[in-house]
Amino acid sequence: MRWNLDALYTGFDDPAYKKDHKELAQSINAWTDWSAALKPDSPSEPTLMQYLAYEDKVANLASQLLNYCYLTLSVDVNHSLAQKQVDQLQTLLTELTLPSVQFKRWMKAKWPVALPKFSAEELTAHSYHLQEVYEASQYMLEDAQEVLLSKLALTGSNAWTQLHGNLTANLMVDFEDPEKDSVPLSVARNLAYDPDPSVRKVGYQAELKSYKKIEHSAAAALNSIKGEVLSVCSMRGFQSPLDETLFVSRMDQKTLATMIEVMESYLPVFRSYLKRKGEILGHSKGLPFYDLFAPMGESSKTFTFEEAESYITENFSSFSEDLSSFAGRAFQENWIDAQPRAGKSGGAFCASIHPIGESRIMSNFTGTFSDVITLAHELGHGFHSHVLMNESILNADYPMPLAETASIFSETIVMQSALKEASEKEKLMLLESSLQDATQVIVDILSRFYFEDAVFAKRPSGPLSVSELNEIMLDAQSRTYGEALSEEKHPAMWINKSHYYEAGMNYYNFPYAFGLLFAKGLYRKSLDMGPAFVDQYVQLLRLTGQESVYDVPASIGIDLHDPEFWIGSLEILKADVDEFLALTAK
Repeated sequence: MRWNLDALYTGFDDPAYKKDHKELAQSINAWTDWSAALKPDSPSEPTLMQYLAYEDKVANLASQLLNYCYLTLSVDVNHSLAQKQVDQLQTLLTELTLPSVQFKRWMKAKWPVALPKFSAEELTAHSYHLQEVYEASQYMLEDAQEVLLSKLALTGSNAWTQLHGNLTANLMVDFEDPEKDSVPLSVARNLAYDPDPSVRKVGYQAELKSYKKIEHSAAAALNSIKGEVLSVCSMRGFQSPLDETLFVSRMDQKTLATMIEVMESYLPVFRSYLKRKGEILGHSKGLPFYDLFAPMGESSKTFTFEEAESYITENFSSFSEDLSSFAGRAFQENWIDAQPRAGKSGGAFCASIHPIGESRIMSNFTGTFSDVITLAHELGHGFHSHVLMNESILNADYPMPLAETASIFSETIVMQSALKEASEKEKLMLLESSLQDATQVIVDILSRFYFEDAVFAKRPSGPLSVSELNEIMLDAQSRTYGEALSEEKHPAMWINKSHYYEAGMNYYNFPYAFGLLFAKGLYRKSLDMGPAFVDQYVQLLRLTGQESVYDVPASIGIDLHDPEFWIGSLEILKADVDEFLALTAK
């Protein structure tokens, strides 16, 4: 249940690591010298091709080096050498700011109105990437300002992000029962899935109490990061952090507004599911937060890691043998670190390592069905990267909303296969587990969107206190959960969610909703088309690095501006709620 990173490096003393680190520095220096020598009359196509060559080489080296550092740190946040290497690499990579800005300024001067079409094959293959670079030039600051901002971020937002990660990874949760040992936060949060209601409640109470140890430090980190984001967005000319997020996400405002409006109209559907669950569990005034993830149904099966592997690969094969084969490789070649332990980060993620054509997956596996779905989710990310491995690294960078498409599609495959094969005793458990996840992605994600929007709106007036942040969180939860949630909510959820603490990943909430609803729409299409859809799906994933969020689905006839697409996806979820209500009415 622990991964192997030897395909990257065998350690920080590996000669290959030192060689690549040195080569990265040399490549950045060469790129810097080249960009400084650019002239207005520098030939167009040769200059663009040289730029792509520098960018490709640096991106590959940086990806391999940083992935090794971050992966090492993710399972041992106290690894001082890994942290030192991250600091060195981040400092080195700030030196990319000047050559990048100088090249963009050259592009803008060369073509003040629009980027022309080019004939060279290498440029044609990277036309979308070059267009993005060109469009980003309109938000550039002066050279000295760009360099200063990149350097200040090292001891600003980046440092606050690292602090938050260390706080939550090292936080030990204490229980009132003196006979109970303290456990890492990730283990305590997994108690929410325990079949015993008293264990769930005690875990929830202990978790909330534990945040008191770090809440002021977390608030300082959040205020500092959001304050920096607001300042930089304003300097660049963005209307708001959301405006910037949509720009870097290749997404238009109409798509987001249409999706959220339809989501809001379906909140009563999810509330009816939550209220019924609360009634079944004996709650007359709404479901308390600690019972959101309470398992239901006759079966509360647990899985060994080996059983999870078989379960996932077999179910993936119902859609695609290629997907199943990829997942099997990830398990067999030790690409997954699944064992919870002290000092390991919470949650789960998948890291795409383009230079070696592999991925690595981190999770905190305790054997619940939800943990199995999490693995399927992360393996979906890995398959997305697998599809893009034959593209250049510059054409393999997809935006946040599309990043969740393959992961949630993979979840859907596993869940639907499981439901088809389930006995009557297991069906309620599986269906309810699926609704748990969907409710998180629609209802809870919307509350996170509201929370972040409110923080950005209030932060210009000054730092927000712990009590203010708690109040904003509670208000956001009330807006989405409504009367379906009792007074026992989760005011400290802002401390736990790491996405709030990434200056370069603002609003990393709505992409999950987009991914779920887009994936449901794709799954419906796969049922209509049968095996013929597999090739179309793979081609769609391949386009994600080279098209906008609107144009990728348009390639298979989906219009994201049409509310009917989103309604169709939410109707699939409504059918699940209706079935749950019918099953529990017996």
